[in-house]
Amino acid sequence: MSFSLPNLPYAYDALHPYMSRETLEFHHDKHHNAYVVTGNNLLEGSDYASLSLTEIVKKAYKDKNHSLINQAGQHYNHIHFWNWMKPNGGGKSIPNKIELLFKAYGGFEKVRKDFINAGVTQFGSGWAWLSVRNGKLEVVKTPNGENPLMYDTQPILGCDVWEHSYYIDYRNARPKYMEAFFDNLINWDYVEAMYEQAD
Repeated sequence: MSFSLPNLPYAYDALHPYMSRETLEFHHDKHHNAYVVTGNNLLEGSDYASLSLTEIVKKAYKDKNHSLINQAGQHYNHIHFWNWMKPNGGGKSIPNKIELLFKAYGGFEKVRKDFINAGVTQFGSGWAWLSVRNGKLEVVKTPNGENPLMYDTQPILGCDVWEHSYYIDYRNARPKYMEAFFDNLINWDYVEAMYEQAD
Protein backbone atom coordinates (compact mmCIF):
# COMPACT_ATOMS: atom_id res chain seq x y z
CA MET A 1 0.00 0.00 0.00
CA SER A 2 1.06 3.61 -0.35
CA PHE A 3 0.64 6.14 2.42
CA SER A 4 -1.66 9.14 2.07
CA LEU A 5 -2.26 12.09 4.38
CA PRO A 6 -5.76 11.93 5.89
CA ASN A 7 -7.82 15.04 6.42
CA LEU A 8 -8.27 16.16 10.00
CA PRO A 9 -11.67 15.05 11.38
CA TYR A 10 -12.33 18.62 12.62
CA ALA A 11 -11.42 22.20 11.73
CA TYR A 12 -7.91 23.45 12.45
CA ASP A 13 -9.21 25.71 15.22
CA ALA A 14 -11.64 23.17 16.72
CA LEU A 15 -9.34 22.11 19.57
CA HIS A 16 -8.62 25.65 20.79
CA PRO A 17 -7.56 26.61 23.45
CA TYR A 18 -5.93 23.25 24.23
CA MET A 19 -4.31 22.82 20.83
CA SER A 20 -4.01 25.77 18.48
CA ARG A 21 -4.65 26.13 14.77
CA GLU A 22 -0.95 26.89 14.31
CA THR A 23 0.07 23.65 16.04
CA LEU A 24 -2.31 21.57 13.93
CA GLU A 25 -1.24 23.27 10.69
CA PHE A 26 2.42 22.54 11.38
CA HIS A 27 1.88 19.12 12.96
CA HIS A 28 -0.58 17.73 10.41
CA ASP A 29 0.34 19.57 7.21
CA LYS A 30 4.12 19.55 7.66
CA HIS A 31 5.23 16.82 10.07
CA HIS A 32 2.68 14.11 9.28
CA ASN A 33 2.96 14.81 5.58
CA ALA A 34 6.74 14.38 5.78
CA TYR A 35 6.25 10.87 7.23
CA VAL A 36 3.90 10.09 4.34
CA VAL A 37 6.30 11.30 1.65
CA THR A 38 9.41 9.70 3.15
CA GLY A 39 7.53 6.49 3.95
CA ASN A 40 6.32 6.16 0.36
CA ASN A 41 9.87 6.63 -0.91
CA LEU A 42 11.05 3.81 1.37
CA LEU A 43 8.17 1.52 0.35
CA GLU A 44 8.60 1.90 -3.39
CA GLY A 45 9.81 -1.36 -4.91
CA SER A 46 10.26 -3.01 -1.51
CA ASP A 47 8.86 -6.22 -0.03
CA TYR A 48 6.65 -4.06 2.20
CA ALA A 49 4.77 -2.37 -0.64
CA SER A 50 1.93 -4.93 -0.81
CA LEU A 51 1.31 -5.03 2.95
CA SER A 52 -1.25 -3.18 5.06
CA LEU A 53 -0.02 -0.37 7.30
CA THR A 54 -0.34 -2.53 10.41
CA GLU A 55 1.65 -5.30 8.73
CA ILE A 56 4.30 -2.82 7.58
CA VAL A 57 4.69 -1.47 11.11
CA LYS A 58 5.10 -4.94 12.64
CA LYS A 59 7.39 -6.29 9.90
CA ALA A 60 9.62 -3.21 9.91
CA TYR A 61 10.19 -3.64 13.63
CA LYS A 62 10.81 -7.37 13.31
CA ASP A 63 13.26 -6.72 10.46
CA LYS A 64 14.99 -3.92 12.42
CA ASN A 65 14.36 -1.61 9.48
CA HIS A 66 14.88 1.56 11.52
CA SER A 67 14.06 4.04 8.78
CA LEU A 68 10.74 2.40 8.05
CA ILE A 69 10.01 1.77 11.75
CA ASN A 70 9.92 5.50 12.31
CA GLN A 71 8.21 6.61 9.09
CA ALA A 72 5.53 3.89 9.04
CA GLY A 73 5.19 4.00 12.81
CA GLN A 74 4.67 7.75 12.81
CA HIS A 75 2.14 7.50 9.98
CA TYR A 76 0.15 4.89 11.92
CA ASN A 77 0.48 6.85 15.17
CA HIS A 78 -0.73 10.09 13.64
CA ILE A 79 -3.66 8.60 11.74
CA HIS A 80 -5.02 7.57 15.12
CA PHE A 81 -3.75 10.60 17.06
CA TRP A 82 -6.03 12.94 15.11
CA ASN A 83 -8.98 10.66 15.86
CA TRP A 84 -8.08 10.25 19.53
CA MET A 85 -8.93 13.94 19.93
CA LYS A 86 -12.15 15.87 19.50
CA PRO A 87 -13.61 19.23 20.54
CA ASN A 88 -15.00 19.11 24.08
CA GLY A 89 -13.32 15.77 24.68
CA GLY A 90 -11.74 14.26 27.77
CA GLY A 91 -13.40 14.07 31.15
CA LYS A 92 -14.67 11.15 33.14
CA SER A 93 -17.71 10.30 31.02
CA ILE A 94 -16.32 7.16 29.38
CA PRO A 95 -17.90 4.13 27.69
CA ASN A 96 -18.79 1.20 29.95
CA LYS A 97 -16.23 -1.13 28.37
CA ILE A 98 -13.44 1.38 29.01
CA GLU A 99 -14.69 2.03 32.54
CA LEU A 100 -14.46 -1.69 33.34
CA LEU A 101 -10.98 -1.88 31.79
CA PHE A 102 -9.85 1.08 33.91
CA LYS A 103 -11.43 -0.35 37.05
CA ALA A 104 -9.44 -3.57 36.69
CA TYR A 105 -6.26 -1.48 36.35
CA GLY A 106 -6.95 0.53 39.50
CA GLY A 107 -9.49 3.14 38.47
CA PHE A 108 -9.79 6.24 36.33
CA GLU A 109 -7.53 8.45 38.46
CA LYS A 110 -4.72 5.87 38.46
CA VAL A 111 -4.95 5.53 34.68
CA ARG A 112 -4.86 9.32 34.32
CA LYS A 113 -1.89 9.68 36.66
CA ASP A 114 0.13 6.87 35.07
CA PHE A 115 -0.63 7.97 31.50
CA ILE A 116 0.39 11.57 32.16
CA ASN A 117 3.51 10.37 33.95
CA ALA A 118 4.43 8.15 30.99
CA GLY A 119 4.30 11.17 28.69
CA VAL A 120 6.19 13.44 31.08
CA THR A 121 8.97 10.91 31.72
CA GLN A 122 9.51 9.81 28.11
CA PHE A 123 13.03 11.10 27.49
CA GLY A 124 13.21 13.02 24.25
CA SER A 125 10.74 12.35 21.47
CA GLY A 126 8.15 9.62 21.68
CA TRP A 127 4.66 8.63 22.75
CA ALA A 128 2.61 7.77 25.84
CA TRP A 129 0.15 4.89 25.41
CA LEU A 130 -2.73 2.94 26.83
CA SER A 131 -2.58 -0.52 25.31
CA VAL A 132 -4.20 -3.89 25.89
CA ARG A 133 -2.44 -7.21 26.24
CA ASN A 134 -4.46 -10.37 26.95
CA GLY A 135 -7.45 -8.27 27.97
CA LYS A 136 -5.52 -6.19 30.50
CA LEU A 137 -4.66 -2.51 30.33
CA GLU A 138 -1.02 -1.42 30.18
CA VAL A 139 0.38 2.11 30.38
CA VAL A 140 3.59 2.33 28.34
CA LYS A 141 5.84 4.81 26.58
CA THR A 142 7.84 4.37 23.40
CA PRO A 143 10.66 6.35 21.77
CA ASN A 144 10.48 8.13 18.42
CA GLY A 145 7.96 6.48 16.06
CA GLU A 146 7.57 3.17 17.87
CA ASN A 147 4.17 1.99 19.09
CA PRO A 148 2.62 -0.93 21.02
CA LEU A 149 1.91 -2.92 17.83
CA MET A 150 5.65 -3.52 17.60
CA TYR A 151 5.53 -5.14 21.04
CA ASP A 152 2.50 -7.31 20.23
CA THR A 153 -0.02 -5.22 22.15
CA GLN A 154 -3.05 -3.28 20.88
CA PRO A 155 -2.86 0.50 21.32
CA ILE A 156 -6.16 2.09 22.37
CA LEU A 157 -4.90 5.62 23.14
CA GLY A 158 -1.71 7.46 22.31
CA CYS A 159 -0.40 10.95 22.96
CA ASP A 160 2.41 12.44 20.89
CA VAL A 161 5.13 13.95 23.09
CA TRP A 162 7.44 15.07 20.30
CA GLU A 163 8.09 18.78 20.87
CA HIS A 164 6.32 19.75 17.64
CA SER A 165 3.10 18.47 19.22
CA TYR A 166 3.07 20.97 22.06
CA TYR A 167 5.88 23.52 21.95
CA ILE A 168 3.95 26.28 20.15
CA ASP A 169 1.19 26.15 22.78
CA TYR A 170 2.98 25.02 25.94
CA ARG A 171 6.67 25.71 25.33
CA ASN A 172 8.60 23.34 27.63
CA ALA A 173 5.62 22.60 29.93
CA ARG A 174 5.02 19.02 28.80
CA PRO A 175 3.09 18.15 32.02
CA LYS A 176 0.51 20.88 31.27
CA TYR A 177 0.16 19.57 27.71
CA MET A 178 -0.41 16.01 28.96
CA GLU A 179 -3.00 17.19 31.46
CA ALA A 180 -4.81 19.28 28.84
CA PHE A 181 -4.83 16.33 26.43
CA PHE A 182 -6.25 13.89 28.96
CA ASP A 183 -8.78 16.23 30.53
CA ASN A 184 -10.03 18.13 27.49
CA LEU A 185 -9.23 16.44 24.17
CA ILE A 186 -9.62 12.64 24.33
CA ASN A 187 -12.26 11.10 22.08
CA TRP A 188 -13.32 8.23 24.35
CA ASP A 189 -15.55 6.74 21.64
CA TYR A 190 -12.49 6.25 19.45
CA VAL A 191 -10.63 4.71 22.38
CA GLU A 192 -13.50 2.23 22.71
CA ALA A 193 -13.37 1.48 18.96
CA MET A 194 -9.65 0.72 19.23
CA TYR A 195 -10.26 -1.44 22.30
CA GLU A 196 -12.74 -3.52 20.32
CA GLN A 197 -9.89 -4.42 17.92
CA ALA A 198 -7.89 -5.97 20.75
CA ASP A 199 -7.69 -9.75 21.00
